[in-house]
Amino acid sequence: MHRPDAEAADHPPFLKKTYREGVQIHSTSQRMNHIAHQRKLQKSSGSASLSAVEHPKLKNFLRQVGLPEISRADLAGARLDARFAEARADATACFREARFFQLAADGLREQVITLSVNLPNDTSVFHRAVPMPAPASASPDYAQELFLDAASSVSASSGDIRHCAGVIADRFGSKTLRDLETKHHWMVNLTCQVHGLSRLVSDMARELPLFNNAASNCAKIASYFNTTPSVRALLHKHQVQEHGHAFLLPIAAPPYNGGEFAAAFVMLESILTSARPLQLAVLEESYKVVCIDDPAAREIAAMVQNVAFWTEVEATHSVVKMIMDLVKEMETERPLVGQCLPLWEDLRGKVRGWCRKFSVEEATAMNVVERRFRKNYHPAWSAAFILDPLYLIKDAGRRYLPPFNYLTPEQEKDVDRLITRLVSPEEAHLALMELMKWRSEGLDPLYAQAVQVRQPDPSTGKMKIANKQSSRLVWETCLSEFKSLGKVAVRLIFLHATAKGFKCTPSMTRWLTAPGSSAGSIGRAHRLVFIAANSKLERRDFSNDDDKDVELLTEGDDDMLTETGNVDPSSSSV
Repeated sequence: MHRPDAEAADHPPFLKKTYREGVQIHSTSQRMNHIAHQRKLQKSSGSASLSAVEHPKLKNFLRQVGLPEISRADLAGARLDARFAEARADATACFREARFFQLAADGLREQVITLSVNLPNDTSVFHRAVPMPAPASASPDYAQELFLDAASSVSASSGDIRHCAGVIADRFGSKTLRDLETKHHWMVNLTCQVHGLSRLVSDMARELPLFNNAASNCAKIASYFNTTPSVRALLHKHQVQEHGHAFLLPIAAPPYNGGEFAAAFVMLESILTSARPLQLAVLEESYKVVCIDDPAAREIAAMVQNVAFWTEVEATHSVVKMIMDLVKEMETERPLVGQCLPLWEDLRGKVRGWCRKFSVEEATAMNVVERRFRKNYHPAWSAAFILDPLYLIKDAGRRYLPPFNYLTPEQEKDVDRLITRLVSPEEAHLALMELMKWRSEGLDPLYAQAVQVRQPDPSTGKMKIANKQSSRLVWETCLSEFKSLGKVAVRLIFLHATAKGFKCTPSMTRWLTAPGSSAGSIGRAHRLVFIAANSKLERRDFSNDDDKDVELLTEGDDDMLTETGNVDPSSSSV
């Protein structure tokens, strides 16, 4: 018997659900009822991209059951408005139910800033996209005004901006965020750790001569082989033997001692990939003939055959890859603020190991790491680390106690100062007394073990916390006796350490910033972005299918960005 699920692998998500459920469709009536039900699920759950309507399998399926294809006009017109109204109502309900929230601002130096809201129940809701009129607008005052306006909008249902526990932002100096904290003492404003760790690469490139040496020498080799036909042919011959194809070596422009190191990293990676072809090329008799009259050829040959050169290239490539892998992991995992201290300690250990492996001066490298740590550090890192039951440590008496021993004396003071700032003056003494009790008694082993239960992630196999909300729930139930300290704990431990979430695609950015666009077209663009963003955040899907959605809705509709209308773009936020 033919099994529908045998063909489901290459079907769009819309059809995969049908095959998984094993639905047997016999009559026209049953077919129509079933497809109507599936379309209703598709509309309400956001489980598939809008671009799935263009999938040939879906079109064929609709024809088989006697239903018309879904038109772009249907999606971009009344249905778009209905989806937007539903998504906005859902977002408003989430904000209303949350006791507090964190505002996340991503892209503060790009054409469009995306504002999202992180909630205590481990969900994120897209708020709005804000086009930047000009780079000069990204001033500290502009940023503070933008953050406060968004926080007020999200808090509208309660009328109390104190529900905003803080802001997490990329690419804005800590001074701007500290100034906002000074004006609004209940806020905890953090800089995005994805951005902070990325800047560490530039710090190392500026401070460690190793980076400049490796990149400069690689640029010499790449330039010589790319521009000298006879030796290029030798390299290509060995590249084909080694990799199955020939390619030019990318060349990064200097300087290599700071700023953006991404292009230099690609160049280093290409040189390492071609290590064997390069070494074989300079051993060819025809290359040795070139060396007789060409001093540059002799210099390149000596470099390629020098073990010290390859050690420098591998060392530089290794540490950059190590940091960028950590950045990618943070973008995927979206760690909370309590994880910042352990993450940086883990990074320190890796950098020390790298120094030992490649004989790099450890003191210099660690000074670079510590300077970047101090620029990124916030007292909330220490406070959340102490208050989150996830990091409790079992002592000799089998008690689970907060890890104060891992803090420096100054970080311990940071914990006291932050807790005092986040409670009322009348509660400050009580909160510190409760902190002392928390330090000496900790949490019942049964509850501590429950909070710290880990299970393998189905997609990666890595061990992860089974329930991220358990830390907050423990404070709200088992630790309810800590009246003042508990208020601080639940506002702190859910805060995210990265601002990364939904990212506007190039097509969406073009829609939102197109010059001369009418209010109606801009409002339409905001609606599409709002729907797509919240659908993806709900699915925790950060792929780039949204560009397909935009192309789908604009293809064949040249009036999309020139129509007239009176739609207020700000109505796309809640």
